[in-house]
Order: sequence, then C-alpha cells, then structure tokens
Amino acid sequence: MAEHEPTPEELAKIAAENQQDEHSINYKPPAQKSIQQIVELDQDDESLRKYKEALLGKQPPTNIDPSTPNVVVTKLTLVCASAPDELSLDLRGDLEAFKKQNFVVKEGVEYQIKICFLVQNEIVSGLKYVQCTSRKGIQIDKTEYMVGSYGPRTEEYEFLTPKEEAPKGMLARGSYCIKSKFTDDDKSNHLTWEWNMHIKKDWRD
Repeated sequence: MAEHEPTPEELAKIAAENQQDEHSINYKPPAQKSIQQIVELDQDDESLRKYKEALLGKQPPTNIDPSTPNVVVTKLTLVCASAPDELSLDLRGDLEAFKKQNFVVKEGVEYQIKICFLVQNEIVSGLKYVQCTSRKGIQIDKTEYMVGSYGPRTEEYEFLTPKEEAPKGMLARGSYCIKSKFTDDDKSNHLTWEWNMHIKKDWRD
C-alpha cells in the first residue's frame, strides 16, 4: 500500500501529543574543575579518591593538548536486532552528505541510538544528547538524553539511548528529518548534525 503523506493538521496533532510526553531534565551542574584541581583534592578522603579514579583512572593523563577539541563525537549507529545491515554514520566525515541519505527502518521495530565519542583533555560534565525530529518542515518531537560526566582517555566512550519503537501504520510511513546535538553543562556545542530516517513497511520495501 502506498505511503500516505500526513496533512499539516495531522502533523500538528502528532507534535502536540509528543509534547505532552516531554519532560525536561532537572539537573543542576556541579562546579567545573580542571584535572589538576581534582588531582589536588584531599588525598586522605577515600570517597574523593574513588571519585578521582572513576573519572581519571589510577594515573591521571598528562599529555593534555589544549589545541585539540576536548570532546569529539565520532559515530552514530542505529542499533536494531532485525536490521539486515548496520546503519551507522561516521561523524568525522562529510556531515552535509547525511542530509541526502536515508536510514530505511521497518515500521514498528525496536531500536536504540548509539553515540561514540572521545574525551581528550579535561573532564566534561553533564553531556547531553538532544534530538529533534521533523516531518515536512514541522517539528513533531524533541528528546533530551542525559549522557553524564566523563574524564579523558584514549578509548572511545559509548552512549546507548533507551529502546524505542519506530512509528507504524500508513500515516507514519515516510521521511523524517532528525537534527542531533551533543552539548554539555557549559552549553558547548560539540557537534550538530542532520540525518534522515525513512519508515517503510519492510526493510527492503
């Protein structure tokens, strides 16, 4: 059956329903501290020692290069057990090219979004992943995910969103534009990118 493009009125109704489910993150950011300040915190305090190890490891990094970005977002993957192929974007590539591509997703499947990122120099507090979904130029959903605080290391970190279900039904099929943003307590914009998801009746439809 052919896809049915929703009217602006139908999209406005979907957006209103999604807004009722939205909730802001009640989070008060802690005071920002450099690695050197954290290392010099009370050495006799066991809880502080464990806190420092959790963020920095037993050997705090010394090869800090202030000329490099502190947070580098490297990859987005749509994790879905039933997908026939891996659906991923290399975020160190051409971000503009993603606007011309579509992730084809079967309606009604469960999926998660995985973000891979590096923290290179200083501890970053209150990382957030923000995702706005639009259809035919009308924003129908906005979701914020609290990622957390991370210390620098050479290995990538991974963040996985909770499972969600792709929309289904004739009205839901079609293209969605998604604007993603990785930010933090200081409102630093580490990366913003746009990508597209096309909901179809089947993976190969």
